[in-house]
Amino acid sequence: MFRPNVLKQKLLSGEAAYGCWVAGGTPTECEVLGHVGFDFVLADFEHGQGDTREIVDALRAMETTPTPAMVRVAWNDHVLLKRALDGGVQSVMIPSVDTVEAARDAIRACYYPPAGIRGYAASVVRASTFGVETDYIHKANENMLIAIQLESVRAVENAAAIAALDGADILFIGINDLAGNMGLLGQTGHPEVQAMAKRAEEAVLAAGKVLGTVPSAGASVNALLDRGYRFIVGPHNIALLRDAGAAAAAQYRELKAARDRGERPQVDLPGKSY
Repeated sequence: MFRPNVLKQKLLSGEAAYGCWVAGGTPTECEVLGHVGFDFVLADFEHGQGDTREIVDALRAMETTPTPAMVRVAWNDHVLLKRALDGGVQSVMIPSVDTVEAARDAIRACYYPPAGIRGYAASVVRASTFGVETDYIHKANENMLIAIQLESVRAVENAAAIAALDGADILFIGINDLAGNMGLLGQTGHPEVQAMAKRAEEAVLAAGKVLGTVPSAGASVNALLDRGYRFIVGPHNIALLRDAGAAAAAQYRELKAARDRGERPQVDLPGKSY
């Protein structure tokens, strides 16, 4: 359903935004995390499972919360983008954009003519509130927010030219894939990886565009803010669930071991009944 893009407004005003990943845009988890205070929730359909129907389900869940949604699509494909946007996506992340030509194609796929090539079905799609939102084609272009992912050495080499494009609102450094492309997978803190990231940072900031990434071994959230990042995607719903579950299970094992030794620990396990 159409609504003004408050995430775009926040970033254009110069503020930073901190969000959370949700794999596959799981609707219930999107809804829960949308109520806890993040600046946005990023539903991931590149690595997460799902298609356009699941994207719409994630959006419906997020629309019950005060938090805006961003969706990462599976690939830089104009058909995937058209279907996601028609479903109501206003803020989109596009992975693995290595060249100016690829970035230009991604941007054009997201905009109605004359700015782009987005196919017209504005009078009936969900994005226009099924035609109820007047002048939707112009509002859609005005509210479009695009995050272009730079995830390779080639992308970093082209970062300045990509950042110069109108419509490349956020340049998002995929530090993990960048490290892998350099033959250093899993070594985001490696000096060579950090030096490559710095090249991209300088190009993006010089262009006046929003710089984004994830916290990594090379940089904490605090360090990223110091370096000029204003779009940071932090925790992942799977990691939050995994780590909280593992911690609860470990605490129980410690309690049980103490009781087996005949001890009676004074501190009980945290938790709430429902």
